[in-house]
Amino acid sequence: DVQLQASGGGLVQAGGSLNLSCVASGLSFDDYAIGWFRQAPGKEREAVACTSEKDGSTYYSDSVKGRFTISSDNVKNTVYLEMNSLKPEDTAVYYCGADLYSIASMTCNWIKGMEYWGEGTLVTVSS
Repeated sequence: DVQLQASGGGLVQAGGSLNLSCVASGLSFDDYAIGWFRQAPGKEREAVACTSEKDGSTYYSDSVKGRFTISSDNVKNTVYLEMNSLKPEDTAVYYCGADLYSIASMTCNWIKGMEYWGEGTLVTVSS
């Protein structure tokens, strides 16, 4: 069975930092691109950042570019999201998703293509 387990959310003040982790089991990063997505109350789920071992690519949404960094550890089968300079508008439930045989830009731009989703982790940024 494929499982994605996201963790690391919490409450932080604006300007602060958080690091999220997505531990994957039952799949290989060689076959799946992994993305971080978020969903704020009353809004649709949106892409944040994606990474693919298939071509070594990463992709960031414009809203987080320069503030967030996505990385992966193949040994630990974990994808990380380092979030800096957090803003209140970053408040959302953050999810990781796995997309088969994809590259980062496609994974982030086609949310409906995710084969697997993990449970979310809540990030709250206070002003």
